[in-house]
Amino acid sequence: MELPEDFKKRMEELLGNEYKSFILSYKDKKQSGLRVNTLKLNVQDLGCLPFKLESIPWAYEGFYYNEEERPGRHLLHEAGVYYIQEPSAMSVVSLLAPEEGDLVCDLCAAPGGKSTHIAERLKGTGLLVSNEISQARAKILSQNIERLGIYNAIVCNEPPDRMACRFPGFFDKILVDAPCSGEGMFRKDNKAIEEWSTANSVMCARRQKAILECAGRMLKPGGEIVYSTCTFAPCEDEDILIWFLREHKEYKIQDWKSSSLAGYIRERGYKSNIPESGRKDFISESLGNISQEEREAAEGSLRLWPHKTRGEGHFAFKLKKEKACSTKNGVYINKNNIQKSKKSTDKSFRPVSKKELAVLKEFLEEIFITDMAGFNSYSKHLIFWNDMVYLMPDGINSISGLKVLRPGLNIAVHKKNRFEPAHALAKAIKPELARQCMECNGIQALKYIHGETIKCKEEFQGWILVAYNGFPLGWGKAMEGIVKNHYPKGLRV
Repeated sequence: MELPEDFKKRMEELLGNEYKSFILSYKDKKQSGLRVNTLKLNVQDLGCLPFKLESIPWAYEGFYYNEEERPGRHLLHEAGVYYIQEPSAMSVVSLLAPEEGDLVCDLCAAPGGKSTHIAERLKGTGLLVSNEISQARAKILSQNIERLGIYNAIVCNEPPDRMACRFPGFFDKILVDAPCSGEGMFRKDNKAIEEWSTANSVMCARRQKAILECAGRMLKPGGEIVYSTCTFAPCEDEDILIWFLREHKEYKIQDWKSSSLAGYIRERGYKSNIPESGRKDFISESLGNISQEEREAAEGSLRLWPHKTRGEGHFAFKLKKEKACSTKNGVYINKNNIQKSKKSTDKSFRPVSKKELAVLKEFLEEIFITDMAGFNSYSKHLIFWNDMVYLMPDGINSISGLKVLRPGLNIAVHKKNRFEPAHALAKAIKPELARQCMECNGIQALKYIHGETIKCKEEFQGWILVAYNGFPLGWGKAMEGIVKNHYPKGLRV
């Protein structure tokens, strides 16, 4: 690995005596981590995971694993029991600290590591709006939302400025994991090294300012923003913080050392590995005179270093909006008055009719033991999108005017005057809710995700939930001792 000379020169100027240790860290193996999906598994019940795990200090759901064990290829990964994520990236949602009932936006969300982490912290309550400007990456984001069984999220494919117009003053918490020059990716991705340049870093900073400006317009008074990058460049990190504070006097830094993030680190006894915050010399001269208040704000930011912690590196800061005026236009709109877009010409979205609702309810009663945990109370949130029925989450009344890839939980597909259960529904429910559930061994489960038929008990007839180790994989249709496979073709291994 040959690091760019301009990068090395800058880091030597910034790190001084620590530079040698920093550079030597690039010869170490990359650190691998997984985050337990607490919507499916408690962190106290890790016995079902056949890997050697070691706690990650800044996220109680996070664990280091041995790369040779390859958990990303395990059946439990297909079941959505965990998410493979770079360890230092897990610090960001711990800093954001979403709480049950919060309305949260992940503005640059693909591929979904931080969005799924937010959803786990919300515990099925509130609302998560996960947005990604790239359509290809938004599809991957949507797949990960589905795989982990998340049902209180919508996935959008919009530029940040359109999101800001659609959701002014709406969210309790917003995450801006900004596109960056990716210096924290050098150890595991040679492409990041090839694409790096000082000019690209400057270009990224301009884009980051525009995105953060949009996020500020979407936050309600009293709300909090976390901005993060996986780069070490001050122009993309501390400089962005100081610029934003100068432009927006209503925001105040929330020092990470007083957050729940610091609490996780202390509780796990990682005193020697506590990451350093920003330093006064990590501020560019281009910003001019730096006040004492601005230096203290920079010191309240978080920096994870690859030579100090077991991770690739990350930067983050947290801001709280303290006044009712938002951006330069001084307009604040309450969350109950979401700006209405022009009437949508998209005819693929429509309400579920009373007749369709009756048929859908009868169908769901065939496959569920209970009333789908209160289906009647959810019926007002049901919509048709083309031939699919979605259950929209609480907190949002309309998706009109938005480019949406996933408007909530897909519960059923309409086919020739009948319904079939959606794959997302299998991922989101507990096996004990299904009238019929088949627990597979490893060989059966592998055949299932390959798209093959599998054998079952003769008494099983009709729709059946296929599970492995107590975690749903998907649906099948049983007849005469055979389960016809309904695992989506696009997901088959």
